[in-house]
Amino acid sequence: MDLDVYVTAHRAEWERLDHLLRRGRRLTGAEADELVSLYQRTATHLSIVQSTAPDPQLTARLTQLVARARATVTGTRRSSWRDAARFLTAGFPAAVYRSRHWWIPTAVLSTLLAVLIGWWIGTHPEVQASIGAPTELREMTRPGGQYETYYSSHPAASFAAQVWTNNAQAAAMCLVLGAFLGIPVLGILFLNMLNLGVGIGLMSSAGRLDVFLGLILPHGLLELTAVFVAAGTGLRLGWTLIDPGPTTRRAALAEQGRAAVGMAIGLALVLFVSGLIEGFVTPSGLPTWARITIGIAAELAFLAYVYILGGRASRAGTTGDVEEPDRSAALPTAA
Repeated sequence: MDLDVYVTAHRAEWERLDHLLRRGRRLTGAEADELVSLYQRTATHLSIVQSTAPDPQLTARLTQLVARARATVTGTRRSSWRDAARFLTAGFPAAVYRSRHWWIPTAVLSTLLAVLIGWWIGTHPEVQASIGAPTELREMTRPGGQYETYYSSHPAASFAAQVWTNNAQAAAMCLVLGAFLGIPVLGILFLNMLNLGVGIGLMSSAGRLDVFLGLILPHGLLELTAVFVAAGTGLRLGWTLIDPGPTTRRAALAEQGRAAVGMAIGLALVLFVSGLIEGFVTPSGLPTWARITIGIAAELAFLAYVYILGGRASRAGTTGDVEEPDRSAALPTAA
């Protein structure tokens, strides 16, 4: 394609579109229709230039022109409390629901791995000896030892904030690092399950597994579920690079990436709740059955939220992606 000839043929249209955009809201009905038509044609021109004769200067000019026209045609949106409510009642639970085929297997396999590690450590004294000296292990597992005092070693409010921050960072890393084919996500999962398995193994070898579970379950059910959701979503994002499905790899990755960002915000709220439980309920003087009941209730509430609200929103077409006006424009492809 002769770029100079192409520019000469369409310069008048681009200048006319620029003129209409400068007039803003003072357009007549006919001029508004003309602006829409010129916007569509200019977007096609940009696509053709990019694919056949990419010129940096012309591409930048047309990109800016198309962006301005799109903003005028679609209008600007302002976030509102209604957007936040829609996200919490539809977008986030729908995204979690739609990714259940990833995070549920992740949860099952990870839990089995933690139990297996715990059994291995608990039944093999030589493995325990590699973890620490006998006096150190006794200090960790004895009544009033490190495993028990950990949850009451700091003021409840600051401890809850610290736990929330750490867990939110772990969940965000699972979501972000999923773009690297999901491999770093597997490493993060393994470290979490290793820590859990060590606790199970050492406390079971000391005959105090019931105490350990009484400390872990109140907050751990909801906390680990959030981590599993983040890990499953990260793995799904990584798989999108391998198998994007019927769309292009770039479009599929963009859609999954936007959903993952929303997922990070929603999971931060879920982990905030688990952090409150860990900071105020786990170290409290409540009976073990009462603390575990609170943890189970929080877990069941989250699952009901996902499967009832999320399932309903998913069946209605909600994917967890941002609203259409907030997405990047998809340029027409030249025939």
